[in-house]
Amino acid sequence: MHPTLPTAPPRATALSERVPAPDLARGALLLFICLANVHVYLHARPPGLAGYPAAGSLSQWDRVVTVLQTAFVDSRSFPMFSVLVGYGTWQLVRRHLDAGAQHPQVRRLVRRRGWALLLVGALHGVLLFSGDIAATYGVLLVLLAGALSSPRTRGLVVLAVTGTVLVGAFGALAAAPLPDDAQGFADSSARESVAGALAVRLVEWCTGTLVGPLVVFGAVAVGALAARRGVLDDPARHRRTLLTAGAGGVALAALGGLPLALVAVGAWEPGSTTVLAAGVVHAVTGYAGGIGYAALAGLVVAGAARRGGLAAPGRALLALGRRSLSGYLGHSIVFAALLPASTLGLGAELGVAQASALAVGTWVLLLLCAVALERAGGRGPAEVLLRRLTYGRRR
Repeated sequence: MHPTLPTAPPRATALSERVPAPDLARGALLLFICLANVHVYLHARPPGLAGYPAAGSLSQWDRVVTVLQTAFVDSRSFPMFSVLVGYGTWQLVRRHLDAGAQHPQVRRLVRRRGWALLLVGALHGVLLFSGDIAATYGVLLVLLAGALSSPRTRGLVVLAVTGTVLVGAFGALAAAPLPDDAQGFADSSARESVAGALAVRLVEWCTGTLVGPLVVFGAVAVGALAARRGVLDDPARHRRTLLTAGAGGVALAALGGLPLALVAVGAWEPGSTTVLAAGVVHAVTGYAGGIGYAALAGLVVAGAARRGGLAAPGRALLALGRRSLSGYLGHSIVFAALLPASTLGLGAELGVAQASALAVGTWVLLLLCAVALERAGGRGPAEVLLRRLTYGRRR
């Protein structure tokens, strides 16, 4: 006989009972998200490579920051985020299976969570930031619910390999020059009319949401595979694997990102074919970087366990990671209020280095808000909304 299906999902996991390594990684990752997104709003200069202003308009400090971010942040943050989405999805699946749910029910739950993320992402993308990634993950949860919720791994391996190959093609596209009439990497940021910006953002978000799943599904599959082995659930046990992935992945990402970084700041001017090849290498090694950063979070947690617990900075990262969707939406609220031409318009005045300083300050603000919520025992508002949309009023 099949076990009786539970009439309600398991209770929400207490914040103190959550696996710390993925949340620590999410908290740190939000700094990269802020850094990766802020220069998209710089709309007063001619657009250059990979979303940055043209090399001729960069100051010396802008060049330094552009090189560092291209090598260590850009196309490294969304693979890390994607790995953690895949990892977290299996944690959700396993928790419900352990509570007695059957696989068809769990697949429906994953799809419902996907639809909820798609709704949140649509509101975020159209109202605030067209480069939204939440909807992309929502689409993937809807489409890949079967593979992500199945204990079998063959399909995930195929997805991981295919996605890694495919992301190289998109890396080449990202390295291609923008049209001569483009006002910026995201034209909506340059529109002075609120209505005009909203209309352009809608088009940009729709385009990004159609293409985005093709770029990140491989990393989501990698995260789901890692979750099957529990490498972040018990990082001390998998320390050697995490050390190899962390050191090797980050080093490979930095080396693979350097050629495109040099092109972006005008320090190297190869032919167009070489630039496209640099884009491919940058994107593919970005997967290695995303995996490496997640592995480093596991090593930090394993080391802290031996010392008796995380230090204060680690606890702050943990607090933000537990509220990562709220933090993600929060950074867009700050940027949308300050940078587009349709609001305060600071994106027309700031350079890359100044914008990155704003990104760091925004992340610190998010940290402080998360710590305050942690002390009050409260969840993030976006997390509460997502759970309500996923489970309905019964929770």
